[in-house]
Amino acid sequence: MYPCDLPIPRSAIRVWVTGITRERGARNSRDGSGSSVEGMLLALPIIISTATPTSAEAEGVSLRYYEDIVGRYHGRRASRQEVLAAQAGYPNDDLIAPTGLLLLARQGHTVLGCAGMRVRPGAIGEVTRVFVEQTARGKGVGRLLMETLERESRALGLVALQLDTRTDLLEARSLYASLGFIEGEAHNADPYANHWFRKELR
Repeated sequence: MYPCDLPIPRSAIRVWVTGITRERGARNSRDGSGSSVEGMLLALPIIISTATPTSAEAEGVSLRYYEDIVGRYHGRRASRQEVLAAQAGYPNDDLIAPTGLLLLARQGHTVLGCAGMRVRPGAIGEVTRVFVEQTARGKGVGRLLMETLERESRALGLVALQLDTRTDLLEARSLYASLGFIEGEAHNADPYANHWFRKELR
């Protein structure tokens, strides 16, 4: 468990619904710009909710997150051993009140992505585990997760959010910059991090 100045109440479990309308899904199907599956997904609202890191849904999306980032790092499909080693090296059991939170994005019964935050000393929120399934990318899911995470961080009284990422994760860097995160000096010694971002919340 990590020390924190601003513990999150254990009862803080909320659900947010943000709409992607049926009309948009219908247009997608009519103009042929996407598959029928994409049209079905767009017909449902995206639900952002808190999750327990040890839940089946959270563990499943965490596994896919590591398969994705480890595979992209090596430029090939990651082996099971590599994925398990990465998970062991970067545990997420603290992404739960009172030391953090974990958000999942769902459409229907499908988990589309996740985003986490752990509270650091000085009322700083460290953003982590930002991931969107490949089939759901380009639909604003990552932005919705990050906006919800920021909103909750403000409500908790955090003064800033910070995060790190790699050079090859171009879409992540672009998203963070578009949300007002400013790249600056390193704030940790993670050997896999190449870029460090921060956003003031006050």
